[in-house]
Formats: sequence, structure tokens, C-alpha cells
Amino acid sequence: MANRQNIYYWKCDRPNAFVTLGKEDEQAAKELIPYIEALCIDFFGNSQFEITKAFGQGNHQNFIAYNSGEKYFIRIENSNDNDEYMVVESEIISQVNGLSIPVPHIFKVDCSRKQYPFAYQIMETLKDPDVNSYYKQGELETSSIMFQLGRYIAMWQNISFDGFGLFDSNYVLSDMKLRGLYPRYRDYYFQNLDTHLNFLKNHGFLSSRFVDEIFQAIINNSAYLDLERGCLVHKDIAFWNIIGTPTNISAIIDWDDAIAGDPTDDISLMACFHSWEELKPLIMGYEDFRELPAHFEKRFWLHFLRNMIFKSVIRVGAGYFNKSKDFFLIGTSNSMSKGLADFTMQKINDAYQGLVGNKQINDL
Repeated sequence: MANRQNIYYWKCDRPNAFVTLGKEDEQAAKELIPYIEALCIDFFGNSQFEITKAFGQGNHQNFIAYNSGEKYFIRIENSNDNDEYMVVESEIISQVNGLSIPVPHIFKVDCSRKQYPFAYQIMETLKDPDVNSYYKQGELETSSIMFQLGRYIAMWQNISFDGFGLFDSNYVLSDMKLRGLYPRYRDYYFQNLDTHLNFLKNHGFLSSRFVDEIFQAIINNSAYLDLERGCLVHKDIAFWNIIGTPTNISAIIDWDDAIAGDPTDDISLMACFHSWEELKPLIMGYEDFRELPAHFEKRFWLHFLRNMIFKSVIRVGAGYFNKSKDFFLIGTSNSMSKGLADFTMQKINDAYQGLVGNKQINDL
């Protein structure tokens, strides 16, 4: 079993990063079918089911199983990484559900790879699409969705943990409790920061001078990283991970990057895609449930910058800047008319300027 030790963000730090990210391997899916059929017989207790391949943008193989008029979503982790974070995600979803926040129901999870050569989750299939589909078509009531999301973010911060950063999956498996892998939050924040910045410099995305300036700005503000306790952070919150209608959130999905971290982090993640005009109702929704944390703006800029750094590594490493217009990231903001590469660079610069005091959050 593999823990996520020495990882800041799985999609760019895992051993096989960028190898299969965003790609559908049809041959691998076909080879999995006999195992999926055996899994379904074991789960349903009969062979009266149908299996189809499901589309996905992430690192998992996905399938739909039809049985007795119901649809079930099956996620498969069969990479060489032997990742076991599905069991962490399932425990997180259980705790979030306990706060009356809409999440998918997990029927079964197994990361042991003893009976089948993969880790898997079986969960409910959600009826609504992700709200990003409405957003890209100009049909989303963005203010309403943002307000609801801001309130949900504030609500799930009621969940706090010992330790910081990614969760210790071995501890979950042994004690069924969530605990961060790092004793100090700053240890997690700085995990692989040098590696990420050097990657962007070596690939010509950031200049050597700008990399040095970014690092120094972070060091100058690192006192804001001294947290007493970490709260739940989704860490991949975006419109494509929100299921619903143009006016209402029906589920928040994909908790497999969640961490114990800073309460400004999820808000700053939405700033990676949206302007102040769209962020304002998000913050209003948050404040409808709880006050913003102390030193909010400084902490916001610190996390906005760190998030844009790791997102840039993924986008450069996985070739996102060369994707077609139907790619899930393309066209997700009115500010993206220049293209994803320019949009990404602008967001990094916004975050840096905010951190050094040259920009306010309402300038975004």
C-alpha cells in the first residue's frame, strides 16, 4: 500500500505524473472488464447487469453498471502508483455528508487489491451534470451557485484534524480516523515548492528572476502559515467538481485531493478561475455561515499563489495549453479569451502582486 508521503498535489507529484493524465486508455479498459464483471456479481449478488465505460477527465478508469433499473458509478485505480487515497476520500465524504452537505453516496470501497488487481469505489450515479457545462454555455446563475458554494465551504470547515496536509491513508485503514501527514502546516505548504518552481523555470514558463521573486515573497509572508489546527480543504474545488442545475448545487464530488489545511485555501482555488465579480458572492456565502479568518487577504494571496504554481506545473507537464476547445478547462472564464497559457500567467502574476501588496482582492 502506498501513502501520499512527499506529495503536495497528486496530479503533479505522483511517480507517474503526466503519463496518463487526462487520457482514456481503451485497451486497459477492455482488459479490466472481466474483473469488473466479477466485482459486480459479488456486489449485486446476481449477473443481471450491464457495464459500460464512463468518460472521465482524471486519473481513474470509470464505468457505469446498470442493475435492477439503477445506475452505479464504479471508479478504478489501477496505476502502478498503488494509490490508496480512495479510502481517505470515502471517509471524508462520510463526514461531509454528516453536515448535510450534498455529496455522492459511496456503497463500497476497497484499496487492498487482494481480491481484484485494483482499488475501487462503487457509488451512486448522479443525475445532474457538472455546473461547468452550464457556465461554458452562459446558462449558469453564477452568483447563486457561488453563494451556495461559499456557504458549503464554511460549513465543511467545521471538520478539523490533527496534523496537516494530505491524510495518512495507513492511519485511516487501521483506526478509521483522518490525520494529516505533517506536524506543521508550513511543512506541507513548502513540500515540493522548489521542484515546482524549477520545473516551470526549466520549461520556459517562468523566468529565473520571477521564480526568485515569487519564492522571496512567500518567505516574507510565511509567518501566516503557522496554523494551530487544520480544517477540511477540498483542494480541487471548481465548477467541474460541482454537480447541479443552473440554479442549485446537488452534489460536490472528487474529494480525492482533500487535505487538512488553511480556511482560505478553497476560496483561493476558485480565484484560480474567476474574477472578483464572481468571487464576491462566494465570500458572501462564506460569511453567511462564519466570519472570514484573521489576516484573510494575506493568507488568501499565499494560497492563491501556491495553487497557481502547482496548477501551472500540471498544465505545462500534461500539455494542457495544446488541448482543443472541448477540453474541460478551456473557455471556463470570460477572461480566458487569450488562451489558457496567457490566462495562467496572468493569474500567477495577480497572485504575486497581491502577496507583495500591489493588488487588492477586489482588483481581480
